[in-house]
Amino acid sequence: MKKLAKKITTKDEVAELKREMTMLKRESNVKIKGFESQVKSQAEEIERKGEEIERLKANLQSKDRAIEENKKSLSRLKKESSSKIKELESKVREITEELGKKYEDLQASKKLLDQREGELKRLREEIEYKNQQLASKDKEMESYKKATEERIFQLEAKVKELEGKAGEPPATS
Repeated sequence: MKKLAKKITTKDEVAELKREMTMLKRESNVKIKGFESQVKSQAEEIERKGEEIERLKANLQSKDRAIEENKKSLSRLKKESSSKIKELESKVREITEELGKKYEDLQASKKLLDQREGELKRLREEIEYKNQQLASKDKEMESYKKATEERIFQLEAKVKELEGKAGEPPATS
């Protein structure tokens, strides 16, 4: 019986091992399917990420091209603005020089005007002085004229008086 008991136990053990093996196969199949599902979803995620990376690379290349174009455009604009700045600075220098010359001309004209105004003032004062002298001479002449006329009148009166005394006819003047 011992052999039978051993056989039974061996059979039982084999059956038990087969059950465990079947159970392990089921569990491993479930785990394998879970891993496969996980690997599949990760592969899909990797593919999505790869597509996203490709899209981002394309976007980055497009932006790089735009940046290069902007750099070229900026460089061209810098050259243009530098040229315009130089041109404007040259015009400013020219205008400043011209203004300086105009200012010097204006100062010279102002100096000449001041000299002429001084001369004009001197001439006015001289004319005023001469006018005063003429007015004084006019008064003197008027006074002399009145004195002379009075003297002529007196002399005529004396001539008439003497003619009347002499009995001569009066002389016409």
